[in-house]
Amino acid sequence: MQKNLLDKALSPVHKFIHYEHAGGIMLFLAVVAALILANSPFEHAYNEFWETPLDIEFGNRHLDYTLHEWVNDGLMAMFFFVVGLELKREMIAGELASFKKALLPFMAALGGMLVPAVIYMMINQGLPSSDGWGIPMATDIVFTLALMGVVSNRVPVAAKVFLVALATVDDLGAVIVIALFYSSDLSLFNLSIGLVILAILLIANFMGVRNIIFYAALGIGGVWLAFLLSGVHATIAGVLVAFAIPARTKVDENEYSGHIRGLISEFDREIPLKGPLTTVKQHDIIEEIKNVSYAAQTPLQKLETAMHPWVSFLIIPLFAVSNAGVVIGGNFFRDLENPVSLGIIAGLVIGKCIGIFGFTWIMARFKIAKLPGNTGWRHILGLSLLAGMGFTMSLFVTNLAFNDAQFITQAKYGILLASLIAAILGVIVLKTSRKTAQAAG
Repeated sequence: MQKNLLDKALSPVHKFIHYEHAGGIMLFLAVVAALILANSPFEHAYNEFWETPLDIEFGNRHLDYTLHEWVNDGLMAMFFFVVGLELKREMIAGELASFKKALLPFMAALGGMLVPAVIYMMINQGLPSSDGWGIPMATDIVFTLALMGVVSNRVPVAAKVFLVALATVDDLGAVIVIALFYSSDLSLFNLSIGLVILAILLIANFMGVRNIIFYAALGIGGVWLAFLLSGVHATIAGVLVAFAIPARTKVDENEYSGHIRGLISEFDREIPLKGPLTTVKQHDIIEEIKNVSYAAQTPLQKLETAMHPWVSFLIIPLFAVSNAGVVIGGNFFRDLENPVSLGIIAGLVIGKCIGIFGFTWIMARFKIAKLPGNTGWRHILGLSLLAGMGFTMSLFVTNLAFNDAQFITQAKYGILLASLIAAILGVIVLKTSRKTAQAAG
C-alpha cells in the first residue's frame, strides 16, 4: 500500500505506539518526570497544579474535586474499565477460560496477595498505619511486562502467559479488595441507582444491543456517577460496566469468510474507471465489506483495542505524574525507617516472592497443577520477584488507605524502592536462567 507524506511522517509514532513495551517506557518517563518536578524549584507549582479545584454542577448535584482527585477517581475508572475488558476476554477465551487453565495462576496470585498483606500487618500491627495492608498486594503489569522484554530470550512463552494470567487475577483481587475494604460510607440510594442502571446494561447485552455509545452513556453518566456518589469507589464501576459489554459477534467466522470472498470476487469482476476513483458498484462493495467486518468483531475487543493506547499513553502516565512525586532528600534511607515503608518493601519484595513461588510449588508438589511448558523453577522465582513491582496499583491503593500525608509519603518511598529492588532482582534471576527453545523476543 502506497503511503502519503503524512503517513510517512507519522510512521515512527505509529511504530512506537504499537511497540510491545511502549507503555512501560511511557510510565517510566512519567515517574522520572514526577520525581524531577517534586525535587526541583518547581515543587510548589507542581503540587499546587494537582490541587487545582475543578467543580462540576448538574441539577442539585455538585462534584467538588481537585485535578488530582479527578485523575484518581475519573480517569482511573477508564483504566479499570480496560482491566475489566481484559478480565472478561481472558475468562471467555483466554488463560482463565477453564478451571484447569486458571487454577495455577489463580493460586499463585492468591499467594502473592495474601503473604504480602500478612507481612505488612505483622510490621504495622496495632498502629494507625495498619490500614495500608492492601498496598503491597498489587502487581504493576505494565512495568512487569516491559521488563520481560529485557530478558525475553531467557523466558519461555508459556511462562510469560502464566505471568499475564497471574497479573490478571491479581487485578481482579485488587478490585475486590478496593470494593470491600477501601470504600467510604455507603449511600444505599445512589448505589441502588447504579446497580439498576448496570442491570439495564446487562439486559441490553442479552437482548443483542451492540451500540458502544449506548453503553458509554449509561456506563459513565449512570453507573460511574452513581457509584461515585454512593461511597463505593468509582473505579469499581469501570470493571462492572466492562462485564456488561457484549462479547459476541453478529456473524460467525465461516459466514464472514464466505461473504468476504464473494464480495472480493464481485469487486474483481467490476471494470475499473480510469483514474483514482472507484465505480459506484465498487464503492458499494467496499462499504459492504466494512459493514460485514464490523459485524464480525465483538464490541468488547473493539473497545479494548481502541482504549488501550489512551490508557497506556495518557491515563497511566498522568496518574504516575500526579502521584509519584515525592521529595527525595539526603536522609532518604533514614526516612525509610518507619513501619509503613518497611511493611511495603518487605511485602512487595519478600512477600510477593514467597507467596507466588510458594503457592506454585505447593500446587506442583502435590500434582494439583503443572508448571507451564519449558518453565523451570528459576523462571518461576524470577517471575515471582518481578511481580513485586506494585507501582501503579500500589500507589492507587495508597490514596484510598491513608488520609495522613506523612503515611502517604512513607508509602510512596516504600513503593518506589521496593519496585526498584524487585525489578533488579527479577531481571538478574531471569538473565542468569538458561535459554530455552520456546523463549521468544
